[in-house]
Amino acid sequence: YHPRHPHLPTSATPFPHCSPGTSPGRLPPFPPPKTLTTPRTAAMEQANPRAGSARNRKVVLRDYISRAPREDDMALVDGGAVPLRVPEGAAGPAVLVKNLYLSCDPYMRGRMRDFHGSYIPPFKPGSVIEGLGVARVVDSTHPGFVAGDIVSGMTGWEEYSLIDKPEQLNKIQQSDIPLSYHLGLLGMPGFTAYVGFYEICSPKKGEFVFVSAASGAVGQIVGQLAKLHGCYVVGSAGTNEKVELLKDKFGFDAAFNYKEEPDLTAALKRYFPEGIDIYFENVGGPMLDAVLLNMRMHGRIAVCGMVSQHGMTDPAGIHNLFCLVPKRISMKGFIQSDYINLFPQFLDYMTKHYKDGKIAYLEDMSIGLENAPAAFVGLFSAFPFARLGS
Repeated sequence: YHPRHPHLPTSATPFPHCSPGTSPGRLPPFPPPKTLTTPRTAAMEQANPRAGSARNRKVVLRDYISRAPREDDMALVDGGAVPLRVPEGAAGPAVLVKNLYLSCDPYMRGRMRDFHGSYIPPFKPGSVIEGLGVARVVDSTHPGFVAGDIVSGMTGWEEYSLIDKPEQLNKIQQSDIPLSYHLGLLGMPGFTAYVGFYEICSPKKGEFVFVSAASGAVGQIVGQLAKLHGCYVVGSAGTNEKVELLKDKFGFDAAFNYKEEPDLTAALKRYFPEGIDIYFENVGGPMLDAVLLNMRMHGRIAVCGMVSQHGMTDPAGIHNLFCLVPKRISMKGFIQSDYINLFPQFLDYMTKHYKDGKIAYLEDMSIGLENAPAAFVGLFSAFPFARLGS
């Protein structure tokens, strides 16, 4: 745990707040990856050395929602004292961890609905919210982990979590790369970008690539992978500041603010006069319709997500799907966990290119569980590129 996170810029240009409701018919903006830290201090942890226990604060979901999330949909509660050891008589090997970093990801919004037909079950009202995290092992009855190990995997939005499926944890080999990057660049968002671009899009050098929500956790990496592959890359984002970021920091050839484009189809024609070979889909809705009209023959669309449709009880339909037929377009949805066998290969690839300075990365850090609800809600508005201190 780094109290002041020296790897982050000490000053960042904050983006102005923008509510998705201020521009009817437009897609919501998409922020950079959001990470939470849970500082280990005496006041917050209230550890009891004699009893070997600590207070366990946690963030729970109050009830299911069918709209955009609000801070009061979640509550910070005192979970009482937790023994700093794996309980005796557990059904199988388990690992007790102290959570250091927690990830806020858009897919978690879908888990707040009372919907059981997805690839991942919904949260349970009144129970701790689950998410990806980086943690330190406190105690373990699994032979693969010992106290002091740093791990990543699914955990809870709480100070301490008991992991009853430790085989799903990844042990982190510590290096000069910040631990929090294992939730973004070297974690699920980075792996999603890697799988989606290389396995789904099958890119060729010189092809034309479009990335929506390009400043987000996945999009910023997709664009850089495409540039490394020798492609021409354009991204869309929700503010002019993000547009400049895409061009200046992440190396996109061009970028545009979709909110300033009255005609998305015409905008894409302007940036891709010869058409689009590859579209990395993150938003759905009107943007997908516009892309379909601008795709080239035998184009490929990797459907990573459709953030504009999250939480909608009556999702908007797509009007231009017939374009798939005459243009022979391949359009495929994917989940990164289906390609988990490629994770070691991805980790080596991404680590090398990051250390060589060929991939840049930006994260948004908040400190403390008490800031978790605001951090999550901020994913669905134009949350500023700024961190909150403890």
